[in-house]
Amino acid sequence: MEREPPWRRASESNGDQTGEERSASARMEDGFSSYSSLYDTSSLLQFCNAVREGLGGRYRALGFHLHQLLCVRMCVLDDSASAASSMEVTDRIASLEQRVQMQEDEIQLLKSALADVVRRLNISEEQQAMLSRKGPTKARPMIAALPLRPTVNNGNVLPKKSGTLPSPSGSKKDNTPATKSTVKRTSSSEQVGPTSRKDSGGEVKSNRTRTGSTGSNSSGKRASESKQREPVFSADEGYVKMYLKGRPITMYMPKELVDTYCLEAKVDLPPKKLKLDWVYPLESLLPVRWSYGYRGRDCRSNLYLLPTGETVYFIASVVVLYNVDEQLQRHYTGHTDDIKCLAVHPDKITIATGQVAGTSSDGKQLAPHVRVWDSVSLNTLHVLGTGFFDRALVCLSFSKSNGGSWLCVVDDSNDHVLSVWDWQKEERLAEVKCSNESVFATDFHPTDANIIVTCGKSHLYFWSLEKGSLVKKQGLFEKQEKPKFVLCVTFSENGDAITGDSSGNILVWGKGSNRISLAIQGAHESSVFALCMLRNGTLVSGGKDRKLISWDGNYQRIQTVEVPETYGPIRTVAEGKGETVLIGTTKNYVLQGSLDGDFTPITQGHTDELWGLAVHPLKHQFLTCGHDKLVSLWDSDAHQPSWTKTMEAFNRLLVLRWDRFGGVCLIKMCVYVCFLCGKDAAQSAGFHPSGATVAIGTQTGRWLVLDTETKDLVTMHTDGNEQLSVMRFSPDGNFLAIGSHDNYIYIYAVAENGKKYSRVGKCSGHSSFITHLDWSVDSQYLVSNSGDYEILYWIPSVCKQVVSVETTRDIPWVSFTCTLGFHVFGLWPDGSDGTDINAVCRSNEKRLLATGDDFGKVHLFSFPCSQPRAPSHVYGGHSSHVTNVNFLFDDSHLVSTGGKDMSIMQWRVV
Repeated sequence: MEREPPWRRASESNGDQTGEERSASARMEDGFSSYSSLYDTSSLLQFCNAVREGLGGRYRALGFHLHQLLCVRMCVLDDSASAASSMEVTDRIASLEQRVQMQEDEIQLLKSALADVVRRLNISEEQQAMLSRKGPTKARPMIAALPLRPTVNNGNVLPKKSGTLPSPSGSKKDNTPATKSTVKRTSSSEQVGPTSRKDSGGEVKSNRTRTGSTGSNSSGKRASESKQREPVFSADEGYVKMYLKGRPITMYMPKELVDTYCLEAKVDLPPKKLKLDWVYPLESLLPVRWSYGYRGRDCRSNLYLLPTGETVYFIASVVVLYNVDEQLQRHYTGHTDDIKCLAVHPDKITIATGQVAGTSSDGKQLAPHVRVWDSVSLNTLHVLGTGFFDRALVCLSFSKSNGGSWLCVVDDSNDHVLSVWDWQKEERLAEVKCSNESVFATDFHPTDANIIVTCGKSHLYFWSLEKGSLVKKQGLFEKQEKPKFVLCVTFSENGDAITGDSSGNILVWGKGSNRISLAIQGAHESSVFALCMLRNGTLVSGGKDRKLISWDGNYQRIQTVEVPETYGPIRTVAEGKGETVLIGTTKNYVLQGSLDGDFTPITQGHTDELWGLAVHPLKHQFLTCGHDKLVSLWDSDAHQPSWTKTMEAFNRLLVLRWDRFGGVCLIKMCVYVCFLCGKDAAQSAGFHPSGATVAIGTQTGRWLVLDTETKDLVTMHTDGNEQLSVMRFSPDGNFLAIGSHDNYIYIYAVAENGKKYSRVGKCSGHSSFITHLDWSVDSQYLVSNSGDYEILYWIPSVCKQVVSVETTRDIPWVSFTCTLGFHVFGLWPDGSDGTDINAVCRSNEKRLLATGDDFGKVHLFSFPCSQPRAPSHVYGGHSSHVTNVNFLFDDSHLVSTGGKDMSIMQWRVV
């Protein structure tokens, strides 16, 4: 009697499926149709049975269909095993190796498909909760159980919840301290300690220079050793006097508040909070909604596509999971400082990221460490290496052949210590000094977890893990000229190691050997930055020459594509959906396209320090500009740039106009263009109230006005030869005030809807550089702050200073961007030296006050903020000083910019 297939019995036993369940089953089967084998089916069958029991109602069909597909695959395996019995032993081994790889792919897809379903359920429930406004979303029982292991949230182990599903990857032990290192690190006077930067109330800050600061420097600054003097309130005069760096700052309050004001009154936290919405490429207590940016300038192997359709990369201290098709971002915000490396587990769900040294919320120094986390729940699973690693982590890799149980890590110490960890047990298995030179990549052998390859400056090492020790074999270049840098490494299907180097060569190293078996001389015209082995056996290489080259199994060139110069050299390559590939570039672009050469950017970002930020007065748009001379107008709804231009393009356009109307000779024009292009780094920006034009200030005293629709250059002027820190139009649009580092405020009359400018004069009176400006509601007055903590008032139409307190104390201001003043002085924390707060912005509804500080934090206060040490919500995400913050015109979102991290973060106000 013929045995009935198990999948048929399972199907018949589930004949009471609803139409919706059958539809869900059909969608799942479509997702798995391209795979034909399985690995470790028994444990997965148990897992899917648990899923069927754990998923109630209409979602039970998902668990059932996973079970059904596994049964089908088991039958296929039986037939395949019989067919292979007649093959030679060596052929059978090769066939089994390939089958194992295919089986692992299917396991990953099964897990990821379930993870994607849960993620979508979570998003759907969150959106429904927001629409109904019935309070926080309640997670489903299965979602709450998703981590499958005890998780860590902000460094604390969360208890395992009852009713969780069994995990195919096993369970986790409690956190245990790392064992004592057996590696004696080289001491050096050049060694850099953990980055010293504090949160509010801390004592130390990072070692960096504030852009253009001539009055004070944040490098190595610290809180005053003596106790800071408390603010003083004078009821007779109606002022509050606070002290910054021992200097008194007198701030007069409106008359109507004098009788009721109390310095000791308590202030409530703001009624609203921020949620990170998007991270814009050009990186928590605060959930980011969107982040604009990607870090390709100085990081490698940091771009991957998850089976859920999300592209994962990092910027600043945020890991971004970006679904391009659905235009959705999720964010992992467990890190406290710059992330430098990323690795994806073979299960395609677990991710490891490593960061540089940072600071805790109370200002204490924290060593660099690795965080292992779940990409579905975004919960931290493990924290590795606290107190062991030095400076930063430079590269990570999960093992492949033992189920991804091990993680190898290289830090940025003088000796670049290589260590291997059992990450689930948080135990260090081995460690060794890798190299005194830079290390760029590390990877496990795909079929032998005891073999690790590292490469970097002047070296390629093959490591063998033997009895708790790592034994090194150096790669022998023999007749091949040894390159200065070995920049990347990957593996072929048969286990050969493949490297790319600074000489433009691709070298193949035989499996288990440290000798070259094949050399592709001059594969690229310059350095080979990236290698990626696709699932179909095609090797893809990318280099400094901006060329993307595909190679067949015999290492014969198939196709060559050149990436446009605008995007920059190729830094990393990853396999995308179907036949697409993802490319990360050194200009911080992420490109998506095919090997035929049709690439489109899915993210872009700035490549140098970012300070200029202005929001459109009527639309959901904002403009950014930075020291990279890049100007971008962003659509905050579409999360894409409306347009992007370089300062060089505007300069050439103006010179061409001069040539046409003034007869400037071609030689002079070229010389002048070169002069302008080399100096005009953008520093500040401001929109005309109509939104038709935007003014941009540079570091050289030159400023220009652009048409926001056509991107055309309207005009260009020069005032002084120092940086222009502030560009601010009056509310009626008739004046433009420009704050300069030469201590002057330049005033221009504006006509024709922001198209025509004529200089009125300059306001003189400050003894230090101008930092912030605000206009009165009626456009008759101007208030300014300077680098030496002065607060001065002006009548801009005649460029005269106003010294009468009775005149200025009751002036209503259209904006509050000045960091010094009665309505905002409560934002200053204890120990401040006057330069800790870089930017302030009041919401248009006049209830919230946002600040960006030198410690990578965004604060949200209630407005007015007129009590000392006012409480605030504090949000992390930036890994550098926050240079600017601004609410969109309708207060729906807040935008913040980072300096050295070059990131743009969009926060939803909730």
